[in-house]
Amino acid sequence: MHTATKTPIHSGFLLDAARELGSNPQRVRRLRSRLLTVLVACCTGLGAWIVYLAISMPTGYRSKAWSAAWVGFDILLLLSLTGTIVAAMLRRQIVVVLAVFTATLLLCDAWFDIVLDWGTSDVWGSLASAAFAEVPLALFLLHRARKLVRVAIRRRWHELGLPGEPPALYRIPLFYSIEPTVPTVPDTAVPDMAGPEAAVSE
Repeated sequence: MHTATKTPIHSGFLLDAARELGSNPQRVRRLRSRLLTVLVACCTGLGAWIVYLAISMPTGYRSKAWSAAWVGFDILLLLSLTGTIVAAMLRRQIVVVLAVFTATLLLCDAWFDIVLDWGTSDVWGSLASAAFAEVPLALFLLHRARKLVRVAIRRRWHELGLPGEPPALYRIPLFYSIEPTVPTVPDTAVPDMAGPEAAVSE
């Protein structure tokens, strides 16, 4: 008999990431570490800022640029929605990014409309707008974006010869690959290469 060891999962991830980024695995590891460090620092700083705001902010505030803030926000929402429509008509991959961005703006719009109108008679209009327009459209865009990602992943999954259906999105690594089985102590015969069932992922 011979002893064989599958390519390590993390190694397969790094090799694929390196190929995608045109770099070596060590650089990919450094980039990933830096990104995580920045994101953790941002989360920590944001948490501290939220506590500070909750303690120090007044209950009321008069803004001198109220109209500019909302008009600017609505212009950004219009541009993102238009971009989503154009990308969908042209069948471009960027429609996924634009759909998620537009959905995020719609949910923010609904949130601020309701919160800022709370305690006034205008809150009912904001609630109706959120319930029948902004939130449903945001959920529709998020659903379609997820559907497009799943379709792309499913096609790639079958191109790689992987069995069954791909797992849920939260379980799929950023990079995945099929690596052959690597013999460590060959005896009398060269072992067969691992099939799709031996594919590895992060």
